[in-house]
Amino acid sequence: VDKYISGLPDNIHGNVMSARPKTLDETIELANDLMDQKLRTYVERQNESKRKANDSPKNNQQQPHKKKNVARAYTVLPGEKKVYTRDLPLCTKCNYHHTGQCAP
Repeated sequence: VDKYISGLPDNIHGNVMSARPKTLDETIELANDLMDQKLRTYVERQNESKRKANDSPKNNQQQPHKKKNVARAYTVLPGEKKVYTRDLPLCTKCNYHHTGQCAP
């Protein structure tokens, strides 16, 4: 019994020693119960410290209203032609207003 108890982790060793079990079976059962309890509390602490998926800041914020993909037609009516107001001459080759050589 003493050899088994001496191989236990320190925090469980002290608890088993204070219980003073009389048989090896009693000692093993007590040590197993204490180990299970220790593991359960460890897992509970780990779960408490984790963030919940629903609590993340991304999910708490309201989604901004997105514009729907609406196609808009920007057309110029045939009767509304703009008049050229600058003073560059009209090129007969390219039909654009500029001075000098035509751009290729």
